[in-house]
Amino acid sequence: MLKKASMAGALLAAAPLAWSQSSVQIYGIVDAAIRHTTNEGAAGDGSLTQMIGGGMSQSRWGINVTEDLGGGLRALANLENRFGTDTGAQATTNYFQQSWVGIQSSSFGRITLGRQYNVLFDVVTSTYASFPYSPYFDAFKPEIGFSLGARASNMIKYMAEYGGFRGGLQYSFDEDAPTGGRTVGAYLRYATGGLALGGAFQNYEFGSGRKLDAWTLGGSYRIDKWYFNLGYGRNKLDGGPLTAPIDLAVLSSLWSGSSVANGNFGGPAFLAANRRDLATIGVGYQITPLLNLGAHYYRTKQSGPTVAGDARANFFVFAADYALSRRTDIYAELDTTRLKGEANLNGTTTSGGPKSRNGYTVGVRHRF
Repeated sequence: MLKKASMAGALLAAAPLAWSQSSVQIYGIVDAAIRHTTNEGAAGDGSLTQMIGGGMSQSRWGINVTEDLGGGLRALANLENRFGTDTGAQATTNYFQQSWVGIQSSSFGRITLGRQYNVLFDVVTSTYASFPYSPYFDAFKPEIGFSLGARASNMIKYMAEYGGFRGGLQYSFDEDAPTGGRTVGAYLRYATGGLALGGAFQNYEFGSGRKLDAWTLGGSYRIDKWYFNLGYGRNKLDGGPLTAPIDLAVLSSLWSGSSVANGNFGGPAFLAANRRDLATIGVGYQITPLLNLGAHYYRTKQSGPTVAGDARANFFVFAADYALSRRTDIYAELDTTRLKGEANLNGTTTSGGPKSRNGYTVGVRHRF
């Protein structure tokens, strides 16, 4: 009797293998760098040299799960945590920056549910990324500041491909949160040979009911050892500047908070603004199969119903990346930021503070 029970248990344990094939992949990036910046502090009269837990890329580990359901269907799931290599601490409030599950059809595309990248981030990083091998420099990435946080929680996203075309739709629930969070968006991209073109639109609704529209258009072209990219984006509020404190806190996290790496800037002009535009142009060159160079320029224009909201920002970054192996590379980067108008880089909405900053970063990155 015991022998029969053991055989039955073994068959039950093996049963799932008879119905489907699953795979679980653990992946990650461990990146550490030394970064130096000038004009730090409230008055901009200091400098800062520090180790950061990600220069080229934010460090992370994740799990990808796929299961073949038969008939051209697959189940998908992803969990991804971000951390700082320098301290080992969690890098973000959310333990998992991505946490989604979905179904993919070989004929009808895929639908995913959970916290995931939004359509703005999808089209920029897949179509006209600043650095195609990264796809952006994490310690200095002004283009990401226009992507409405890059991710959204409580999201349903649909994506499909047909030939060289890929498109996506998203909707996220606000769940009556005081900060809002309902989003609606879509993107479309086309790629053939070395050419890629795309655009996206996304709407964000604040807790007060006010709305922020964001869109972007751009493209890239690869020929031989060269890479060229060009892009444009806009964030615009419906109506005049925000006044509700919670709404302003949300917009500050996107436009003027402490994330200067994302092209953020504050100052009194932030409180009087209802629109920001960003133009970017860049070039990359592969000197050897192991050595890549890239240079990119970003220009941001902020405006409002009156001149009190006007401000300008110019960003420039140059980076060199050398591959020691297929998984490990070393890199060096130089960047500069220049502001005009009633704006500053100290993360406040008060007058004064630094209007310029220079920085450099050297680091090492391993991918597994």
